[in-house]
Amino acid sequence: MSTDRQDANHWRNMVKHPKRGVPEGLWKRCPGCQQTIFRKEAEKRLGVCPECDYHWYVSAPDRVRQVLDEGTFEEWDADLEPTDPLGFVDRMPYRERLAREQERTSLRDAALVGRGMIRGRSVAFGVTDSAFMMGSMGSVVGEKLTRLVERATAEQLPLIIVSGSGGGARMQEGLLSLMQMAKVSAALARFDAAGGLFISVLTNPTMGGVAASFASLGDLVFAEPKALIGFAGPRTIEATIRIELPKGFQTSEFLLEHGYIDRIVRRQDLKSELARAIDYCGK
Repeated sequence: MSTDRQDANHWRNMVKHPKRGVPEGLWKRCPGCQQTIFRKEAEKRLGVCPECDYHWYVSAPDRVRQVLDEGTFEEWDADLEPTDPLGFVDRMPYRERLAREQERTSLRDAALVGRGMIRGRSVAFGVTDSAFMMGSMGSVVGEKLTRLVERATAEQLPLIIVSGSGGGARMQEGLLSLMQMAKVSAALARFDAAGGLFISVLTNPTMGGVAASFASLGDLVFAEPKALIGFAGPRTIEATIRIELPKGFQTSEFLLEHGYIDRIVRRQDLKSELARAIDYCGK
């Protein structure tokens, strides 16, 4: 066979069998340092960047798996689903938006609550998920959290709520959403009067009505590193008061320095820190 024919066959085979690329989803980009991170390495580290320690978003079911002992979670009030009491329409009907969010996230609403164990210690546990309408607090979220607090009171369980809510009160439910702030806070006041221990864990982001109500009412308030925590966002505040804000304003580190939170806890250490706090407080 001539050299020219061999070359032609070689290139023909290259066309038939293209070189395999990198499988999709094998890598992910860190929002903090913009480095490309091996996905399995990030998952092994519970969603924390190995380069800059940025704590990525994790879903509510993943939070349950990370914090509670394996196989101990018993979900409460799983059948509660949001409705459309106001017939609200913006870019689309609220009812349609809810259906899309439920399909996309596999959650019924932005909160997951129940009982579980942390290093063998029984606790009432709740988590809000920013993937579902930014973790905004509608009627179902408020009702689930209130019932969680009331069961923790009745069963004398330590209470832990991990907040990941960037949306505050859910505007599509109007006053019915806004009143959830007071409802959950009132339940926490009764829980406190009964001698209960409430540990609030703030993650990125914890904003709006959530930060202004139950998330700030913990006997102990922990936060993940570099989490955005506050009522209105920094850009909104700057545009309103027309004053340049301090560096790091509304981050966990800034709030620890000013006494708003008690401790910054890395995700890998959270389970042990929660167990230690429960023991220290005699619960």
